[in-house]
Amino acid sequence: MPASKYVEAISKRRSIYNLGNKLPRSHAEVTKTIEDAIRQCPSSFNVQSSRAVILYGNSHKKVWDIVKAALKKVTSAEQYAASEAKVNGCFLAGAGTVLFYEDTEAIKGQQKAYPLYADNFPVWSQHSSAIAQFAVWTALAQDGIGASLQHYNQLIEADLRQAFDIPEHWSLIAQMPFGSIEKPADPKTYIDDEKRFIVRGE
Repeated sequence: MPASKYVEAISKRRSIYNLGNKLPRSHAEVTKTIEDAIRQCPSSFNVQSSRAVILYGNSHKKVWDIVKAALKKVTSAEQYAASEAKVNGCFLAGAGTVLFYEDTEAIKGQQKAYPLYADNFPVWSQHSSAIAQFAVWTALAQDGIGASLQHYNQLIEADLRQAFDIPEHWSLIAQMPFGSIEKPADPKTYIDDEKRFIVRGE
């Protein structure tokens, strides 16, 4: 595939906040897309520390009910009303959610095996997760599935662990609600290239 086609493909990845619960493919096909995308992502020393929980139906809804319950404890009534509306309209309204985790036991294993790089492995783990998130987001976009990336981590991690029997050594990194695109994202804007890129050598 020419590089231009790849750039065209990744340009379809946008933050979609108007989601619906319809999908153009079956749950099995969407699940395979997500798993395949994560499987192909690089990681430090090929540790493959990225983990994912893929949720549909009532399990998907439970994630966002947990988020709302957590927000209610830490916001005023006025703030909660706005947050509840956002959660209901932008996230819960979708068809599914991917919970992205990193396996801390795998990272500790790297630190033990390669002590010279011990301080770097947690950072590289975050890099690996970011790549996995981007890969899944982009792959879903190729099938016309909208998504966004959320980070309610500390508020909900313990409750998610209990609700879905998540291993203790999996650390929550992000949540990605996905579904049908009920309204496309606004056109993307860009800062000037001169502020972003330096090219030397000619």
